[in-house]
Amino acid sequence: MARIKYYYDTETCKYERVRVNKWDVFFNILGFFTISLLMALGLLFAYSKYFDSPKEAQLKKENQELKLYYDYLNEESEKLFSMLEVLQDKDDNIYRVIFEAEPIPSTVRRAGVGGVDRYKDIKQKGLEKQDLILSVLKKVDNLKKQMYIQTNSYDELFDLASRKEELLAAIPSIQPINNKELNRLASGYGMRTHPILKVRKFHPGVDFSAPQGTHVYATGDGIVKEVKTLFGGYGKYIEIDHGFGFVTLYAHLSGFEVRKGQRIKRGELIGYVGNTGQSTAPHLHYEVRKDNKLVNPVNYFFQDLSPEEYEIILELASRETQSLS
Repeated sequence: MARIKYYYDTETCKYERVRVNKWDVFFNILGFFTISLLMALGLLFAYSKYFDSPKEAQLKKENQELKLYYDYLNEESEKLFSMLEVLQDKDDNIYRVIFEAEPIPSTVRRAGVGGVDRYKDIKQKGLEKQDLILSVLKKVDNLKKQMYIQTNSYDELFDLASRKEELLAAIPSIQPINNKELNRLASGYGMRTHPILKVRKFHPGVDFSAPQGTHVYATGDGIVKEVKTLFGGYGKYIEIDHGFGFVTLYAHLSGFEVRKGQRIKRGELIGYVGNTGQSTAPHLHYEVRKDNKLVNPVNYFFQDLSPEEYEIILELASRETQSLS
C-alpha cells in the first residue's frame, strides 16, 4: 500500500493531505533521471579523460614496448652497419689486394634498394609510428643488400684462394732467356729511340740481346695462344695465355718448339732467339699484358732474381737506350 503524505498548514493549524497529480510525479522522475544521466556522463567523460580503460592501458603499454624495441633495432642496425663497414674495408684493401681482384665500387656497395612502391602497403595503413617503422625497414633492407654483395665477394675470394697455387704458377715471373750475368737486357719498357725511324716511340716490352739460337723459355704456366710468322713487325712470334688476365709475347724468333693450343709449364723451352721481322740484330722482344693492358715486364722478374739482382735489372731497364725492334 502506498504511503500517504501530509503537510502541516499553519493557517488552519491542521495536517492536510498532500495532493500529488500524475504529471508532478512524471516530471519529478524525469528530472531525477536527467540529473543522474548528466552526472553519469560527466563522470564517464572525466574518467575517459584522466583514466584509461584496461584495454587502453594495455594498448599504451604495448605501444611503449614496441617503441623501445624499434629504438633497440635501430641501434643494433647501426652497429651492424659499422661492423659491415669494417668487413668491406678489409675486403677491398687487404683480401682483394692479396688476390689481385678489383675492389668493389662504392656505388655498387651503397646502391639503394629498388622499388618506389616497396613500402606502399605500410604507408596506406596510416600507422602512428609509420616514419619509425619505415626507417627501420629501409635500414634492414639496405643491410641485407650490402650483406648479399659482401657474401658474393667472399665467394669470389674463396674461389681465388682455392686457385692461388694455380695463379702463382701462371704469373710470368722469370726472365724468358738465361741471363745469369744480368748483361742481356738491352732496352727497357717505355719511351725509347726507334732503331729504324730514329725517333722516340713507346716501346711496349723489353729487349734481350742474345746470339741467334739462344733458348727462349715460357715465363709461366699457360696455353699457347698463337704461333705465327710475319714478314715484318714481330717476325716469328709466340703468344701464351696464362689465365688470370696474363698474356706474354715472344717475338723475332728464329724457330718454334711449341704449337698452338699446347699446354706448357714455366721454364719450358718454346723457341729460339732470332732476327726475324722488323729487327736490327738478334734479340728477343718480350711483352706482358695484364687484363688486356700492357705492363712493364721487369716488374714480374722476381722469381729467378735475388733482391740485389732485381735492383740491377730495374736500373738497367730504366736507362733510355735505343730499342732493337
